[in-house]
Amino acid sequence: MKALIILTLLSSLIFAENHYSNGRPGVKPVDNKIYKLECSACHFAYQPGLLPAASWNKMMNNLENHFDTDASLANEDFKIIKEYLNKNSAEKAMEYKRSSRIVNSIRSGDVPESISKTPYMIRKHKELRPAMLSQKEVRGLFNCVACHTTAQRGIYSERDIKIPNYGRWDD
Repeated sequence: MKALIILTLLSSLIFAENHYSNGRPGVKPVDNKIYKLECSACHFAYQPGLLPAASWNKMMNNLENHFDTDASLANEDFKIIKEYLNKNSAEKAMEYKRSSRIVNSIRSGDVPESISKTPYMIRKHKELRPAMLSQKEVRGLFNCVACHTTAQRGIYSERDIKIPNYGRWDD
């Protein structure tokens, strides 16, 4: 009887771990208050592990034209955010599954201008119909939180995808 109970508990733990990417997020969750405050004022505060440092640096050095918006920052905030992005960029977070896959998908010398332009993200979203992305509730591949219900925690599991007006994602 004890063996049956232990086996049941172990199988429950295995299922729970598989559901949440082995009990961990695929990218390190955002843990910098200034980054979160400044960046989430306009959009989802993307986890730094979703891009390599070269991409973050390119983006930070062009904030006056940040995707057609002036996102300039006070000098002190700029320094803090740039340092945070560099210390937590994808190539410095290879222990996280998605960060590792993103880095490995980028050809040497390439500097993606956005997360949605990395080969890994393009490949992961290739099955989506254009109508799914262009609807007003989603607006594009850049809007992770529109479909990934656990994106805030760095979990991008397929089990946690719910596309507005389409429902749960099933391969």
